[in-house]
Order: sequence, then C-alpha cells, then structure tokens
Amino acid sequence: MSMDRIDMIHTVGRQFLVSNIENNEFSYQQVIDRSLSGHYKLDIRFFDEHSETAVLIETKRRFTNADKEQLFAYVALEQELNSETNIIAILANTDNDQIKVWKFSNNEASGLELADSKLKSFEEYKMLFIPQNINDRNAVLENTSKLNKILHDNGIPEKLRSQFVGTCLLALKERLKFKGLSTSQINAGIKEILASMLHDSLDRAKKLLVLQNNILESQSVSTLRSDEYQKILLFIKKNILPYINEYTTEGHDILSYFFTTFNKYVAREDKNQAFTPNHIAHFMCKAAGIHRNIRILDPTCGSGTFLVQAMSQILKECETASEKKHVKEHQIYGIEFDENVYGLATTNMLIHGDGNSNIQAGSCFDKKQWIESSDINLVLMNPPYNASKNQVPTPYARLFGSKSTDPTKGLGFVQYIADAVNHGKLLTLLPMACALTSSSIITDFKEKMLQKHTLDAVFSLPPDMFYPGASAVAICMVFNLGQPHPSNFETFFGYYRVDGFEKRKGVGRVDINEVWDSIESEWLSLYRHRLEMPGKSVNRVITSKDEWCAEAYMETDYSVLSDNNFISVMKSYAAYLTKNEPL
Repeated sequence: MSMDRIDMIHTVGRQFLVSNIENNEFSYQQVIDRSLSGHYKLDIRFFDEHSETAVLIETKRRFTNADKEQLFAYVALEQELNSETNIIAILANTDNDQIKVWKFSNNEASGLELADSKLKSFEEYKMLFIPQNINDRNAVLENTSKLNKILHDNGIPEKLRSQFVGTCLLALKERLKFKGLSTSQINAGIKEILASMLHDSLDRAKKLLVLQNNILESQSVSTLRSDEYQKILLFIKKNILPYINEYTTEGHDILSYFFTTFNKYVAREDKNQAFTPNHIAHFMCKAAGIHRNIRILDPTCGSGTFLVQAMSQILKECETASEKKHVKEHQIYGIEFDENVYGLATTNMLIHGDGNSNIQAGSCFDKKQWIESSDINLVLMNPPYNASKNQVPTPYARLFGSKSTDPTKGLGFVQYIADAVNHGKLLTLLPMACALTSSSIITDFKEKMLQKHTLDAVFSLPPDMFYPGASAVAICMVFNLGQPHPSNFETFFGYYRVDGFEKRKGVGRVDINEVWDSIESEWLSLYRHRLEMPGKSVNRVITSKDEWCAEAYMETDYSVLSDNNFISVMKSYAAYLTKNEPL
C-alpha cells in the first residue's frame, strides 16, 4: 500500500505542518542567515514550539546511505536553529508504506534508530521525549518534607507555599527555562506559560490576575534571590518530577498527594481551614457512583480536591482524546468564594491537565442561573462550617441573629444547592452538629431537606480527618435529589471512624501501614449492599427530629473489645478531668 505526502501530513497532523516554499516543503535557507550548500530543502517539516519538538520527513523510493546522510543533514540544520529541539527524522517510501525512523534528543549527532514500521501522530512522537517517570510515593513524601524546609529557609510563608509550589511544578512540566536567569525573568517565563495554559479558560483574566498578584508578584517571591529561586526549581525538577508518572492513575494520586500536602501547611496556619483529604474525596466519588456521563459541581470547591478526583475517575472510562477533552470542558464545574483559595483550585486543576475548567470565582448564591443551566447530576461539596454574613445572601444572614457565624454550620449552603440542582445525587461533608438535634435552626433545615430530597446515607468519618487544620469532627451526608424522603425509607448509617491513617509531624495524616485500600473497599461494600454489621453499619428509618449519625443507632460489637479499650477510655476521661475540673 503506497502513501503519498498528503497521507503523511494527515497522519502526523496538519496543524503542526510548517512550510515556507511551494508544495508544502521547507527550506532551511529561508530561516538560517548564513549561505547554505548541499541539502537544505526538506520535503515535510512539522514543528511544535511549545514542546520544542520537530518531525522531519524526507520521501524516497529507496533507503540508501546517501538518503540517510541527506536526512541527517536536515537534522543538523534543525539543531542549528535550536539546539534544544527534540527531533524525529523519518525516511518514508512513497511506493509503499515502509519507513525508517530516528530519534534525536539533547543535540545528538547520530540519533537512535527506532523499530517503527508505521507512521504515527505528532502527539505520539512528542511522547517519546517525555521521561517515563517511576511512581515512588515514599520518595515524594521524603522530598516534599525537604522542599518545605527549603521554602521555609527562603522566607516563603506557609499560606503561600501550596500555590507557589504548584505554580513552579506547572511551569517545569511545560519545560520552563530558569538556569542563569534572574527572578524577574523566571517569573516572566512562568506568566507566559500560565497565559498559554489558560487560553480558553472561563474567567481567564481573573485567574491570571490571582496567580500573578498572589504568587509571582508577592513580596516573598518577587524578592527571592535568583540563585535561591533556581535551586528551588532545580530541586522540584530533580527530586519531585522524576518520581511522578502523571500518565498513570497512581501518578495522578501521587500528584494530588504532593499538592495537598502543601495545603496542610496552609491549614496548619489557619485552624478554620477544612481542606478535604484526598483519600476521603476518592471514597466519596466512589460512593457517588462516578460514571462516564456525570456532570459534577462543587459549589464551594476550595482547592479543587473533589473536582480533581471526579475528573480522574471519569477520565478512566474515556477511550479517545476527544472524549477526555469533552469531560474537562463540559463536565467539571466549580465555584469558590475566597480569592486565595480560588487560585489554589486553578493551580490544582492545571496540574492535573485541565487548563480550561469551568471554575468561577464568587459566591454560589449568586450563580443559581449558571448552576441550573449546567445540567448538573452530581454535587460533591464541603461547605464552610463557620461562614460569615458577607458570604451569604441577606435572608440567610438574618438567621444569624446576634451570632457572627452561620448557625446552620453549612447546612444552609447544602439546602440551597440541593434545591437548585434538584436531580441526581449530592454528597456533602458537614460537622457532626448538623446530625444532632440540639439546634432548632438545624432541625428546621433538616426538615426542609427531607421535604424535597431523600437522605440515602450518613457516614461518620475519622475525628482528626482535617489535621493539622480544622478540628471539626465531620460526617458525610448522601442525598438523592428531587425525591422527597419516604416515611418508611431506611437510611444507611456507616460508622467509618477508622481509616488507618496516622498523624505524622510535618506532613499530616499518612497511610503509613498501607491499609486504606482494603478499608475503603469495606466501606463501599457495606454501603452499596446496605449491610448491617455490629460496630460498622446499621439501617434506620429517620425523621428531621432524629439524630443523623451511626452513633445513635449502633450496636456494640463486644467480641472486639479488650482491656486496652477500657484503659484508653479511662485515660481520656482522666485527662478531661485534669483539664476541666478544679483541683
């Protein structure tokens, strides 16, 4: 089967074709100042400036040594244009579809001959130059701690580190040049990369302004000594990136871990920050039954943890690049009120390959029309538990009375979003206070929810889940939207207090014994099959006046109790008395 030039251009990708003379050919004499002799007119040239990759094709009827020498002459001219260009050089037979392919990187003279027998797309050739990093969670854990110390030593404040590190990581993934450059030159390069990545993004100007003002133009970054800035970038390039293969599922998870680890430093500084842990977001996405056609909204998206997890799980079901593009552009929606945290969400989504996400800055209470028009069928959220009056509309703020913070503890946010979306599922993290009956305002909101929506499940989650940030004890409520709660419906209650994670100084909670996968599987199995297990789960018919937590209905599994349980409780009680009772 023969292959003409038009076929070759179509296969590699016409959008990358670069020609400067007739018949789609390319003359190096047109772009090189000195006078050239010998071979300088190439049949077909493809080039991508962003990745600095070139594909050179010379068509021949036979593959002789002279043909190879001619092709390699074009490679030398390409390297003269830019010594950092990665080059794929191809001899292609026009009488059949036979080809010979060489790969040149780092200004090599000889190149590596590949065993390719068929012409590939430009994107496939570009991937040949991307290092296939090895996923190493332990290496990332260790080096993240070291990186945090480097940032501390260079005066980067804790609240800025997550966005700064995320922005640096983004730029390095896009081959940021920094060696020998000044701080202002490095920042200019990062700004150019961000602008390119956000070219079609919703609120593009706002996102760029936030990232530039909050990070690159901040006092602590703009005054970084250039040699120290270069050391930080070099450390990330050599000690973080090589241990994350972002093209694998595990790599995505490690990338999320790396980013959210620095969020923990933000949380440590602000004890009211309740950033959703990555593994809890993963569990909630699984419990929600993520599938190919899900359209997800997080109306208080924070750093974007839910959106990243949902996107990652949806993309696993996509087979083509166009399907993945559709997911990123039309199925992921977020809103964030806080400007600084909005920048975190933007950076997080960009790190995970979504430069055009539908994340809006502002209040979810001002976005009702946008929410309704987006045809959402899954809501994942972790609303603010202590919102101030300026974060909510006036009718909502009147409920505060003399209090300075939200008396519904976030349930008012949930009720508003549930009514706006009104179909599909909603999973939300809330403080335990929302499950109890001590507040008449909360009870009223619970009743409003049941009038329009079904409480499908409630999970009691680990008490120190947000460490080192907020100390709130959280639950996860699951609602089936648009379906009034039936009077005889049994809600599932899971006592999911133990996730196997342990506190570690400097990095927060860590799955040190690698037990989370099995624990998550058990949690999901109990919920999906609505199984009752002593000490773990129970099903009960409830009303708005009942407590919505497993603790209220659980049977104790005495078979697992030991003396240590009794001793632990007595020690906790003794500590309480010492702290709270007068001597």
